[in-house]
Amino acid sequence: METLAKRWPAILWVVRHGQSAGNVARDAAMDARLDRIALDARDVDIPLSPLGERQALALGHWFAASPHQRPEAVLVSPYARAVRTAELIRSVGGIDAAEPLCTDERLREKEFGVLDGLTTSGVRNSFPDQAAFRALLGKFYHRPPGGESWCDVILRLRSVLDTISLHYAGQRVLVVAHQVVVLCLRYILEHLDEAQILAIDAEGDVANCSVTEYRFDPDAGKQGALVLTRYNDLTAIDEMVPITRAKDPPVGVRG
Repeated sequence: METLAKRWPAILWVVRHGQSAGNVARDAAMDARLDRIALDARDVDIPLSPLGERQALALGHWFAASPHQRPEAVLVSPYARAVRTAELIRSVGGIDAAEPLCTDERLREKEFGVLDGLTTSGVRNSFPDQAAFRALLGKFYHRPPGGESWCDVILRLRSVLDTISLHYAGQRVLVVAHQVVVLCLRYILEHLDEAQILAIDAEGDVANCSVTEYRFDPDAGKQGALVLTRYNDLTAIDEMVPITRAKDPPVGVRG
């Protein structure tokens, strides 16, 4: 079993970035019933909001409170909001100051292609054919022109897990990424099917700076496995900052 344990991290934390300026702009567009979210930057460059920075700092303090359980390795989406979240966690001791942040483009946000920046009504009004196609296929399989389906995200995340298994087995690993990444990693690690992961998604958004945690259990199954021990957990920041729980995001939302 010792050999099998070396295939997986001892602990894997998957964290969604703090609230971003894009999340704020999306909520404003939805409240105003607009077709387009008011953003003037590339998705990769969208920063954290002031609240998002406070959330990231709170999460950093949570990790710092257990110095012998802090992440030993950090993999981060290259998007500015994810990198800044990881930087702020590290700045207050949640990650060792000398630990590099390993950006990995495979952890990037799901790409929405021609639907990027549109609200649900915007997709309906600008691309009625895509709205109908998505309604037929469902969000798991629908791939907008120039964008990705959830299956496409899952494909790249399978190779991320191979990298984690190869280079970080037995370590405590933190991944900082996006909502769809959190859900798709659950799909892979827990051997879920389309209906199961969409049911989890329908329960509510993955909250900004929430923690999803897996721990290696040598007694799980025949070979040991990473076992879910917390999902969408806000213990770290519930009492420190207001928590945003946005409604179901529009089709073209930036996470």
